[in-house]
Amino acid sequence: MVIQVPCLNEEATLPLVLQSMPASIEGVDRIELLVIDDGSTDRTAEVARAHGATVIRHARTMGLARSFRDGVDYALRHGADVVVNTDGDNQYPQHRIGDLVAPILAGEAEIVIGDRQTHTIEHFSPFKKAMQRFGSWVVNQAAGTRLPDAASGFRAYSRYALYRLNIVTQFSYTMETIIQAGDKRLAIVSVPVDTNPKTRESRLFSNMFEHMLKSGQAILRSYIMFRPWSIFATLATLFGVLGLVPFVRFAILRALGDDGNHIQSLILGGALISGALLAVALGVLSDLAKTNRILAEDQLERLKEQQYGPLSPLSPPVKTPAAVKPPEAPRETPLERSLPDPDAARR
Repeated sequence: MVIQVPCLNEEATLPLVLQSMPASIEGVDRIELLVIDDGSTDRTAEVARAHGATVIRHARTMGLARSFRDGVDYALRHGADVVVNTDGDNQYPQHRIGDLVAPILAGEAEIVIGDRQTHTIEHFSPFKKAMQRFGSWVVNQAAGTRLPDAASGFRAYSRYALYRLNIVTQFSYTMETIIQAGDKRLAIVSVPVDTNPKTRESRLFSNMFEHMLKSGQAILRSYIMFRPWSIFATLATLFGVLGLVPFVRFAILRALGDDGNHIQSLILGGALISGALLAVALGVLSDLAKTNRILAEDQLERLKEQQYGPLSPLSPPVKTPAAVKPPEAPRETPLERSLPDPDAARR
């Protein structure tokens, strides 16, 4: 198992994180600590090495999503069966990592997310708690899941899940991986955890509204990638219904004998109907792009098997059809045994 810790200037809190890591976990042969130093300007890398962690360092800040991808690449290349992601600000309880990976080791899940129980966090404002619940609801609607804390970065992934997931966003991987996992029918469960006291402000965003904007963009992009018809069919229906209203109104007025000039309504209705047709066309194109993406991801999975090796025994077993039994030789009836052999005389 590889426990990866993406860091940006975490010199002060990183020792607390690494010192609280579990030394052993039942069912895990070896645990390796990996710190991804995302362009830190302090002694983050030195502190990580002093605590026995392997360090991957970016020369400049590349973002949380890229750090996650680089950590996963290292873990898979070194044969990890399970990858745990935590943060360098000591937000998450590292002693609960054993509970986090237990469903994966038991074969009950491919992804496990630590539920921070955000409604109990004291330093979260009521507005932030409401936005956390709303964001999780939006992600669950897009992914078809029931996760109470979709934004949590305290997670465990099986090797099988990491072979199937592909991160394309540049902001945060948390929302995208859930939507992908839901679309690909990966088993996801949540484990309730308590968070540690706050040590600093988030470095992913400068304020709550920036976080909402970037998260919304990531969710919308993932939604269009994996469920294009859900968006474009809704838009086509909305524009189509609104576009019919002026035409119906015009027909009713003409039937009542009102011959006034209603050309403006017809123009508006025509524009809305055109928008509905455009939404249908975009839905068709997006669906074709989704088909091509699925085929490309199938090829990418094969490439990962060639680069990183076959899936581990923790992965779901491949079901092969049962062996076909050869047909049994026909049995002779008593009458057939009593009949003479027609070839006996010739032999």
